[in-house]
Amino acid sequence: MTTIDSSNILHYLDAILKHGSYTKAAKDLYVSQPYLTQLIKRIEHEIGTEILNRQTSPLQLTEAGKLYYQYLMSLEMAQEQFHKRIAHYSIRDTPTIKLGILSSLGSYLLPLFLPDFMKKYPSIKIEIQEDYSEVNEIRVLNHELDFFIGQNPETLSPNLNVVSWGPHGYYAVVTEDSPLYDINPKTLEQSHANLKLLLQSPLVLTKKGSSIRRQLDHLFQKFKIKPTVVLESTNIFTTLELAKKGVGIAFVPYSICMSEAPKGYRLLPLSLNMLSLDYFIAYSKNKPLSSVEQDLIALFTTDVPCTHAEHP
Repeated sequence: MTTIDSSNILHYLDAILKHGSYTKAAKDLYVSQPYLTQLIKRIEHEIGTEILNRQTSPLQLTEAGKLYYQYLMSLEMAQEQFHKRIAHYSIRDTPTIKLGILSSLGSYLLPLFLPDFMKKYPSIKIEIQEDYSEVNEIRVLNHELDFFIGQNPETLSPNLNVVSWGPHGYYAVVTEDSPLYDINPKTLEQSHANLKLLLQSPLVLTKKGSSIRRQLDHLFQKFKIKPTVVLESTNIFTTLELAKKGVGIAFVPYSICMSEAPKGYRLLPLSLNMLSLDYFIAYSKNKPLSSVEQDLIALFTTDVPCTHAEHP
């Protein structure tokens, strides 16, 4: 195989496929068109078949070219996995903190405290691992992560130390064309009847297994309701945006709702006794914390908004 790095070949091929011609691709890559043409010919000579169909305009991969492209992608993925695994055994010159979090959760929580931490400790490297909480919990217990951030710590392993924010509430997202739009927030907090009306409406929910869905499923059982679930998503932001467009009622944390006045919908605050969450940061009980790591936890617990929403 050619001595050119696989990532560079992928970069060249991506440019050719993007522009559909050698000339435009070469210009984009800051190389000469003859160099790019000869490079592809050399690759084709080495593997014994054409990877680009020159009879088409724009240029496209041949079937063999698609296979070769997949091969290059597999090399890239294998190389990335190798570097991640070997880093566990290598001596680090730069102190590193590995932090696990669910991606949809990280988009809200990390900007609240991580920039302050990075300004205070510019020499500390942060590695973020975005995955499900169950996966990150196992990684912390196996010492593959230093910390992980999640919500509702009740079911966590007893081998973890947990530091949490405290109760944090939910809104029901109701559009102005809904018959429930005019519900009085105070009566909603005090009356099970109005909550049942919300739960019996068409709903846009996160999928089973999520923290909010487990709580909602408990309420469905408590009130003997068979829910009408219009759509499900793994991303709480998706449910919010769909609810704002009137697809169905969604239940979302205070934390992900924008501060500006809603347009075309209302945010009805629910009783903490009915629905609530508790953001936390967890680490192994076998892990001794450095002063820097203690400061990371301190910033997580102090750089937080109010946990009680004002009625919009």
